[in-house]
Amino acid sequence: MSEPADTAPSAPLTALERRILEAFQQELPMVPRPFAAMAERLGTDEARLLATLRGLQERGVVSRVGPVFRPHRIGASTLAAMAVPPERLDEVAAQVSARPEVNHNYAREHDYNLWFVVTGPDTAAVRRVLREVEQETGIEVLDLPMLEDYHIDLGFPLELEMAP
Repeated sequence: MSEPADTAPSAPLTALERRILEAFQQELPMVPRPFAAMAERLGTDEARLLATLRGLQERGVVSRVGPVFRPHRIGASTLAAMAVPPERLDEVAAQVSARPEVNHNYAREHDYNLWFVVTGPDTAAVRRVLREVEQETGIEVLDLPMLEDYHIDLGFPLELEMAP
């Protein structure tokens, strides 16, 4: 699960929302019915779990729910960056996040201020997505293919919530 670059939770997390986010940032069940398995582990039902996840997405708490595979194990991927005018950052981040091939994006304090990862079945598909993002936004995309593999833990503990 990843957090969009341009939003923050608008309301405190419920107990179930917190439990979902804490339990499944890194260990999404790889079974035929992952949401049923998640619900069982949390002591709830699949319909309630799915409704809760939809609510988290609608509020902008998470942008995507799904597995993230180690690079180049299945298909192809690349890191990409864009130098987005600050007044367009939210708009362009939303466009990038809307693409199913993008598993997360984030803002950085740099000339290249929007970074994201694109995945696809092969390198040609990844390049096509980068071209489409350029065409849709009118902003050049810098392709930064991985040269060396590093494991970065993308899970974040939720025990500290910042006050608004």
